[in-house]
Amino acid sequence: MYTILSPELINDFVNSMLEYSEQQGHLPIWSLWGQETYTMIGNHSIPMIVDAYLKGFDGFDAERAYREIKKSITESKHYKSNWEVYDKYGYYPYDLIKLESVSRTLECGFDDYCTAILAEKLGKTEDAEFFKKRSVYYKNLFDKETNTMRPKNSKGEWIAPFDPYELAHADSNVGGHYTEGNALQYTWHVMQDIPGLIELMGGKEETGKVLDYLFNTTQESTGTLSDVTGLIGQYAHGNEPSHHVAYIYPYLDRPEETQRLVRQICTDFYKNKPDGLIGNDDCGQMSAWYMFSALGFYPMNPVSGEFVFGAPQIPLARIDVGNGKTFTMEAKNLSEENLYVEKIELNGQAYDKKFITYQDIMNGSSLVFYMTNEVKK
Repeated sequence: MYTILSPELINDFVNSMLEYSEQQGHLPIWSLWGQETYTMIGNHSIPMIVDAYLKGFDGFDAERAYREIKKSITESKHYKSNWEVYDKYGYYPYDLIKLESVSRTLECGFDDYCTAILAEKLGKTEDAEFFKKRSVYYKNLFDKETNTMRPKNSKGEWIAPFDPYELAHADSNVGGHYTEGNALQYTWHVMQDIPGLIELMGGKEETGKVLDYLFNTTQESTGTLSDVTGLIGQYAHGNEPSHHVAYIYPYLDRPEETQRLVRQICTDFYKNKPDGLIGNDDCGQMSAWYMFSALGFYPMNPVSGEFVFGAPQIPLARIDVGNGKTFTMEAKNLSEENLYVEKIELNGQAYDKKFITYQDIMNGSSLVFYMTNEVKK
């Protein structure tokens, strides 16, 4: 969102992260007031930096950035790294990594994917192949029997007994193998390779059944966590790990499900009241989800430069994108009943892709949704 609304800040953000890394020994993980707390996992400064580079921001040294990125995810300098274990097994085994082993594997995989892209852009072919291989480590934790990402030990054995509804969070007295969530929620944390996840699950139809189950199950979570709120089935909108999941349906050729869910989430979980958010805004992520979704699209893969279509929730929006250009989104016939998208036009032409690009937005394009009360056949 910053790269669209406040692009003038991006280079300073990146340079600040790089300075931090040169002093701390790694890029920021979850720093607060200049101090690293290690509250979270992976290192998601990496996608922010790579996204900036891919979008053409050039107010920082790309080689310097790559050096700090690579160092951050290959040199074990803090207690939530353990890269030797990660590389030896192709996942974090739960008997060696006692907390968050599944979530750490999944989230590190996205950082690896981002690093591979930057390495390739900078001509570092060997590094690119290394990080590409790492980026699909998620496949090592997918259990076909339960259709979930399941903890596995160093002998390659699944944890048993196993409850996919059981909530976990290391930064509490709960512990467990996930971070502020459970297996049902974290299984979808493969933003870099949704087609690969669909293949693992047996194709679009079978994946649809698993995704439908997530949103429709009536079974309650095992345990409680203050972070896991805003439930639709086991989808938890009150916390970040679930935020992209409603946007998976277009990859299954079922965009109407995303359109319906976006309306439900925007209506039920965002209220114009002091306590109007269903969960912790967490540095603005809850609000950013609403802003994107109200415009009719969302960055499923944050470094792809693509925003997957959902359905707009406001009739008109204009964004000054700089250089004298204005991006316009219009939702014709939008109403309480007309929550589905009949067709889309981009710059006056029929448009049938499932996404709009960052470049389209920054070029000052005109995006028009035609809304209806019927699902498009």
